[in-house]
Amino acid sequence: MNSIVIYSECSQGLSSVMASGLRCFRLVHPAFCNSLAALTRPVSEVTLQTVRGRQNDRGQCMAYAAVPVRHFATKKAKAKGKGQSQTRMNLNTALVEDIINLEEVDEEMKSVIEALKDNFNKTVSIRTSPGSLDNITVVTADGKLALNQISQISMKSPQLILVNMASFPECTAAAIKAIRESGMNLNPEVEGTLIRVPIPKVTREHREMLVKLAKQNTNKAKDSLRKIRTNAINKVKKSKDKASEDTIRLIEKQISQMADDTVAELDRHLAVKTKELLG
Repeated sequence: MNSIVIYSECSQGLSSVMASGLRCFRLVHPAFCNSLAALTRPVSEVTLQTVRGRQNDRGQCMAYAAVPVRHFATKKAKAKGKGQSQTRMNLNTALVEDIINLEEVDEEMKSVIEALKDNFNKTVSIRTSPGSLDNITVVTADGKLALNQISQISMKSPQLILVNMASFPECTAAAIKAIRESGMNLNPEVEGTLIRVPIPKVTREHREMLVKLAKQNTNKAKDSLRKIRTNAINKVKKSKDKASEDTIRLIEKQISQMADDTVAELDRHLAVKTKELLG
């Protein structure tokens, strides 16, 4: 029962017995409310209010008892709390350098970002350039080599790139295969040891293909980042004899925070590149 209304008929004809009973009920009532409050914490109480009025020429008093109310989080409140930033770690790297060099870990993570940016500039661009082909991996008898290590790449015209395989003619077929499977929508043509690479027209389909390639490259960057994070945390766990469990946990949290920040930066670069490609 959410509220209890006590009606007290204030008339001269009330007997002393009824008045005593009313006083007893008022003494018991607060305890009853307290028991409800204990069952429904946290609560907010509504102060007792007395309203006087007249009904049928009689005085009437109404007392509204304090009612315990539970406050549940609304969807808006939950969403607002979700967006709030968590407490960030900021360990002094000098204090934990005997366990792990956090500056080196940070540099490794930053190198992942730089590698992705370089990849975007060279291989995920609307305008194909000679530099776009430099890092295409060619599988040869001597292992995997970059295309620019076994060929000379030049721009003959805005619509044509030439790849000269004269220095490694035996790798010509492998180079053609690598260019065709690079994901850049290229269809090379061969004339002896010279590979002609026509630059495709910029179509909507081509733009969407480049966006897909950008996402694939970003996922590869995240895989590299996860390896860096895992290696760093494993190194920390091996140093349990040098620090307390609390210190180890704090360092692990710091490393995870650094990785999360790097993922956010990778996603930001992907969003910028996607917007650029789709126009």
